[in-house]
Amino acid sequence: MGGQPLYLEPRLESRLRSLVHSPDLLHTLTDALGSPLNVLVPDQLADNLARFRSVYGTHHLSGQVFLAHKANRSSALLRRLAATDAGVDVASLGELQHALGAGLTSDRITATGPKNPEFLWLAARTSVTVSLDTRDELEQLAMLVRGHALPRTRVLLRLSGFEASGVRVLTRRSRFGTAVRETAPLLEAVERHADVLDLVGVAYHLDTTSLSEKALALEGCLRVLEECRSRGLRPRAVDIGGGFGVNYLADGGQWERYTSALTEAVMGIRPPLAYGGHGYGLRNEAGTLRGALGLYPAHRPVAAAGYLDELLSQPAASLGGRPLAALLLEHLYDLHVEPGRALLDQCGLTLTKVLEVRDDEAGGPLHIRLAAKADDVALEDHGVLLDPVVVPRHPMNADGTDFPPRTTTGSGTGTEPVAAYLFGNLCLEADLITRRTVFLPHRPAPGDLLAFANTAGYCMDFHTTRAQHQPAARKVAAWQEGSRWRWCLDDQYWPTTPVGGAQ
Repeated sequence: MGGQPLYLEPRLESRLRSLVHSPDLLHTLTDALGSPLNVLVPDQLADNLARFRSVYGTHHLSGQVFLAHKANRSSALLRRLAATDAGVDVASLGELQHALGAGLTSDRITATGPKNPEFLWLAARTSVTVSLDTRDELEQLAMLVRGHALPRTRVLLRLSGFEASGVRVLTRRSRFGTAVRETAPLLEAVERHADVLDLVGVAYHLDTTSLSEKALALEGCLRVLEECRSRGLRPRAVDIGGGFGVNYLADGGQWERYTSALTEAVMGIRPPLAYGGHGYGLRNEAGTLRGALGLYPAHRPVAAAGYLDELLSQPAASLGGRPLAALLLEHLYDLHVEPGRALLDQCGLTLTKVLEVRDDEAGGPLHIRLAAKADDVALEDHGVLLDPVVVPRHPMNADGTDFPPRTTTGSGTGTEPVAAYLFGNLCLEADLITRRTVFLPHRPAPGDLLAFANTAGYCMDFHTTRAQHQPAARKVAAWQEGSRWRWCLDDQYWPTTPVGGAQ
């Protein structure tokens, strides 16, 4: 294996840890429903929501937490959300229909993203708040509302292109929203259509984890809200989107050691750490390190609700240096957030069955073929690196032996750490579950499961396909009753289900 294993162990909170350590249940599920299989934990969603609500309480703010629906298509998660006081952010006609069918009322739904006329019509018809990206979209909505005699529609104006006063500092460009320098004609359109559109406030969407950029955007939104008030409009909210991040790894030291070793591997100082010498954005040009590491910061000490707390504590330089939370409170503005990944933290895992374990002819990492496609476990599509958890078909005894005995071929006893490449089941060379060399505490055997933790946010079904007629992963919802885990199919879960669950 060449040196010590470079583990990237997943962070597992109590519910997900208990689920991963329930091999009888997990093997029963995959035997019955196939591999890959997505297992969701809806009750964790309520816990995560409570953490966000506590940040609101700390800063004495009001407002709404909207789950970004696009992060997961699950019915169970949406129905569990409906049983709380939170809302949902929908970005398509289908998502809006799903939210309404799950029990979310219109005052708890906001519509964002690119919109076709059907999406706009249903949003207006059901009195959903609509976040508008452009003046053309505003005009289109106003025409629909007026032409179909729909109720006056609540709208947010989504902005972009924020700049700091003094030193020229910009937020990164976004194709969503209208540049703040074009606010005046946008507000003129709002005034012109005041009979059919009710301006709730402003919003932004930034594809970044940078605190300074998000603080700059929120500061810019506060200035625009003041401009709205000067025009006689009555805005009452600011929506700051999502992007609060997730801490995927249990140990920050492991992340530091791995990224340092990856740099050494790219430079040729040590053997490659990824299939085909892949460098995740880093490259060696004549002995000089070039490029940038294109990976999600998988270990993030400040993430999710903690990130929101830190953002709200940032000073607004152009508004007297006061904390952003204090400025929101002073003007009695509601704060809306749209976490996807962060609200689904620890809400699920993806199970894949081991089909084959082969030794590499050149003595390199094992080749492990799984009953899944790369699209079914889309961690790497989002730049997330972490180790799967081995769930043996036959648990090991205390002395490290199996009962019944484990059959292994090739080198190794099956009990010491191994390095491996994980391949999918498509007839395609590029079907890699992970390019990274994965480190496992022991050699798995065919029939074992590999559990990829914390995949509910974007990494579960955002990219999944049915290529080569291979099945897409099914979903089940699981919950605890005392010390036991119970489950049902995702579409069969309702908040009332636990009183008489399927299993």
